[in-house]
Amino acid sequence: MRSLNPDEAALWARVAATIRPLSRETSAPKTPQAPDEKSVSAPQRPQRAPRPQPPSPAPKAGVGTTLDGSWDRRLSGGSVEPDRVLDLHGMNLDGAWRAIDRSLEQAIASGERVLLLITGHHRPGAPPVERGRIRAAVHDWLAASRHASQIAAVRGAHRRHGGGGSLYIILRRAR
Repeated sequence: MRSLNPDEAALWARVAATIRPLSRETSAPKTPQAPDEKSVSAPQRPQRAPRPQPPSPAPKAGVGTTLDGSWDRRLSGGSVEPDRVLDLHGMNLDGAWRAIDRSLEQAIASGERVLLLITGHHRPGAPPVERGRIRAAVHDWLAASRHASQIAAVRGAHRRHGGGGSLYIILRRAR
């Protein structure tokens, strides 16, 4: 890791000076007490102001993002065996898109639940336009796919299945 040059250090110092620690407690505004009033009771803790709750997001159509806890544990532990494996190495964008679409169609028709999609690891050194185009496009492709409603979730694969260079596509149970 490199150290900051003097200009960067000065800029960082200015930014750091504007930072105030977050506090989980919000205190109610204090009202001044008249000098002749004496409080006999113990001091009261300030009341927390109710925090507005953000509206819960509407469920997105298409590719799901949640699984139950047992699925997530099994996936992160590497105990899930994929029903189908698709390796995209050596493909161009059009070929990869067609292969993903075809594999999803076959997996859904066969009642399979877990597809392992091997996209390859990101490789630094070449411009991103030259490398990693398929990997960068996969999530958008899946969301726009004609099979998006059948996809329950997309998760990174366990290292025994390729780790950062692979994805699990979990399909919804056939109805």
